[in-house]
Amino acid sequence: MHFSDQLERKGKRMKKVSFSILFVLLSVGLSAGLPVGQNAPLLELAGDAGGRVDDTAWSSSELVGKVWVVVHADPDESETNNAATEALKAEDYPKDVYGSVALINMAATWKPNFAINLILSGKQKDYPSTVYVRDNDNLVGEKWGLADDSNNMVVFDPTGKVIFSVDGQVSDADIKKMIAMINAEIELLRNPPPPPSEEVDETMETEEVMEETEATE
Repeated sequence: MHFSDQLERKGKRMKKVSFSILFVLLSVGLSAGLPVGQNAPLLELAGDAGGRVDDTAWSSSELVGKVWVVVHADPDESETNNAATEALKAEDYPKDVYGSVALINMAATWKPNFAINLILSGKQKDYPSTVYVRDNDNLVGEKWGLADDSNNMVVFDPTGKVIFSVDGQVSDADIKKMIAMINAEIELLRNPPPPPSEEVDETMETEEVMEETEATE
């Protein structure tokens, strides 16, 4: 084999390896979702940017006080996470500790807006406990860094922090993880840890006084 042929084959192998690495990195980026443990950037959908089905404004500042599951979806990918949504329905969480929001990425589909609006109005009547919101220009995807042309799921704890986030299809393992996280947060809501008792505070104050007295002697 000529030396030039060896170089050519080596170059092709390097290109394949580089492409594979790039593909893996892109795949990780697409499935990453919002950073867990942080608050998502605040945003509001109103007017030309979108809003609720009844044309009132929606703000992400509402995602507090209970556990919230938010789906940001391209209408053409509405069935991508059926397994996850069915698992959530099966839990039948009480509405005082759990809420859900469906943010519809209107810019991601070829379907006309009037047709999607009709569908959303029907869904809002059939599922009143879920808030349906139109995201006309993919503002949510851009501000939160979510994948476009996708179906993304984000879970917020009662303080508004992200505890779970996946772009694209949620795996069976992640569905179990998501349910476990929601259950744990709801348990904390229903049975919050007791505040420090006054007796403990008094004991600590007594110990501090004794330490100060010993130090001055």
